[in-house]
Amino acid sequence: MPKSTPLAPTRYAVALSGGALLPTAFAPMSWWPLAIICCAALHWTLRNTQLRQAWLICLLFGTGLYTTGASWIYVSIHQYGQASVPLAALLTGLFTIGLGAVFMLPLFFYALIKQSNRLLRALAFAALWVLGEWFRGWFLTGFPWLYLGYGFIDTWLAGWAPLAGVLFMSGIVAFTGAVLSETLSDVLAQAFSKPGGNSIAKPSTDRTHRWIAGLSGLLLAILWFGGWLLEKQAWTTPLTTSPLKVALVQPNNPVLNKWDDDALPLILADIRERTRSLANNDLIIWPESAIPSLQAHIPGFLTELNSMATGQKTSLIAGIPTIANGKYFNSVIGLGAASGSYQKRRLVPFGEYVPLEQWLRGLINFFDLPMSAFSVGADKQALISVGQYKIATAICYEIAYSWPLAKDARQANLLLTVSNDTWFGDSLGPHQHLEIARIRALETGKPLLRATNDGITALIDARGQLLNQLPRFTSGVLQGKVIPHQGTTPYSRWGEAPTIGLCFIIFLSTLALTRRAGQLTR
Repeated sequence: MPKSTPLAPTRYAVALSGGALLPTAFAPMSWWPLAIICCAALHWTLRNTQLRQAWLICLLFGTGLYTTGASWIYVSIHQYGQASVPLAALLTGLFTIGLGAVFMLPLFFYALIKQSNRLLRALAFAALWVLGEWFRGWFLTGFPWLYLGYGFIDTWLAGWAPLAGVLFMSGIVAFTGAVLSETLSDVLAQAFSKPGGNSIAKPSTDRTHRWIAGLSGLLLAILWFGGWLLEKQAWTTPLTTSPLKVALVQPNNPVLNKWDDDALPLILADIRERTRSLANNDLIIWPESAIPSLQAHIPGFLTELNSMATGQKTSLIAGIPTIANGKYFNSVIGLGAASGSYQKRRLVPFGEYVPLEQWLRGLINFFDLPMSAFSVGADKQALISVGQYKIATAICYEIAYSWPLAKDARQANLLLTVSNDTWFGDSLGPHQHLEIARIRALETGKPLLRATNDGITALIDARGQLLNQLPRFTSGVLQGKVIPHQGTTPYSRWGEAPTIGLCFIIFLSTLALTRRAGQLTR
């Protein structure tokens, strides 16, 4: 029986509590030091455990993380999917437990690391944390949400984003937490050690521990102070032409009622009048599905809108569902001086398509939400053009997928994300979503325009900083100026591959050293 068994209930409680507390490190609270503390707590619970304990510890931590951090799922299912409270709670619970299981998969292998070297233990923990986030980003279409690095957009660590991306930032946070855990464990061990328990080998051991502790501190200083230095580096350059005058429309249309046939004429009239009133802007943007009708069903209105924008010498981009070859797509189209279109490539399960549709469709209203039968757009699509500028686009949830947008950003001068965060209700979701968008701008070194139905519509500069935003649940227009950028960040060129490769090397090397030392528990 492992020595940690008597403490198992305490470890489980700490793991669940730590996971539940971690989302406070993200927007809107942004208490980022708590992320380090929560990582330290998880690291402590995993020390000296067997695999059969570690998997439960990680499952509990992950379940706590998503129960609080993704609580907006309940809002979508209950308020907009019209499921009863018990059914919505059940479905949300199953969802969060499932995500907790995915969170657990790579990280519980930390129980295999029985190294006496605390620096190697901390590095292995950080490597497995990053591999876990990477795994969650693609497994079963992926759920790249609540990555540690997102909560550190306003800290020195933000300097690493253009160089190595959000996953590298997550690794630094996890490593910091692990070093904190190791340090506190040593302090507590010395405080409660019995007097007279010294041995002949103790001075040598103490010197080794102090050397390793010093090396750990030095590495932490390099990583944190290095981020501060990197913040001063400009990876992309602003174009010398005049800034674009942009207008982002936040219509605040009811998400379900707007699909009624009776509501369509009023919505189209609003689009027509607002577009006319914003003629003094170079670019006007309407959010995801702002036009609640298939493109093929309203050719006359789109022709009129295109002519109006052309006459005003304005570029207009709007979200609208489209159909091609019998398939439906969640799209944005360019009108007037803008040209091209974009079809969403990462769809939301149940919201935009229904897995196991032949069995689930029709069971409850949640499986029959409006426009929940979309198809996936092509992986490679031409960028939307606005005069001489190129725009890389992400629709709603897919802004969380960093690498596809980073590849498109190589040739782009601006980033655009349109969304309908109404599905999140008055929850943490829209604030987390905006924080993710800020990281995308920082990773690529390109300004980002974010237009949403009911908030949070925002202008974000090339360093991920908010220039301006509209309040939630209001109808309005956010106007401002944005400077297109050119150039490419290292992250846009290389993506996550260097970070993932480094993490595999760290974990496998530490595991090999453990085996060589004969310390692996069988």
